[in-house]
Amino acid sequence: MTIIVHHLENSRSQRVLWLLEELGLPYEVRRYERDPKTMLAPPALARVHPLGKAPVIVDSDADDRVVAETGAILEYLVEKGDGRLGAPAHHESALRYRHFLHYAEGSLMPPLLVKLVLGRVPMFGKTAQKRFQPMIDVHLDYVEAELASHPWFAGDAMTAADIMMSFPLEVARHRAGLDARRPATIRWLETIHARPAYQAALAAGGHYAYA
Repeated sequence: MTIIVHHLENSRSQRVLWLLEELGLPYEVRRYERDPKTMLAPPALARVHPLGKAPVIVDSDADDRVVAETGAILEYLVEKGDGRLGAPAHHESALRYRHFLHYAEGSLMPPLLVKLVLGRVPMFGKTAQKRFQPMIDVHLDYVEAELASHPWFAGDAMTAADIMMSFPLEVARHRAGLDARRPATIRWLETIHARPAYQAALAAGGHYAYA
């Protein structure tokens, strides 16, 4: 009985492995490589889920239920883990938890993706990236202010909201201007990267360029 994680290199699915390690739930990794020219996921993923993207999990404990979308997967796994790393009991912390659980993909990740796409546009892409960077900086400044006042996104303890926020902030560190000018965010990244469960997830998932 285990969770099968269909895991794509350098992708959002690294967060699923990390949460599984934190919760101590048994899992198996089925790893996929990106197309070296297009950097897209391989067609094989479409045989697991119609969208052909990662992450996707298959739960053998639930008649091979297929769950897609990172946020939905994290909520599903928190439930399987008896609520550990889920919403805190304190009302305000629970609101912060829900906010950042959705903010990661709903607000922070879209401009980072636009920056990536612009970087692949010949001739005018770099100029457009520079004009677009202030929009990203608004988000990075917001995150910095939050982490300067709280050690974790939901408050005083790590939750799945931190796991959800890890990928966009790692991407921002890699290619979108997150550096030592925002020390609280860098400190948070260093803290999560040092966690034994994070390191175990890296070992399980293979090369991950954003750690």
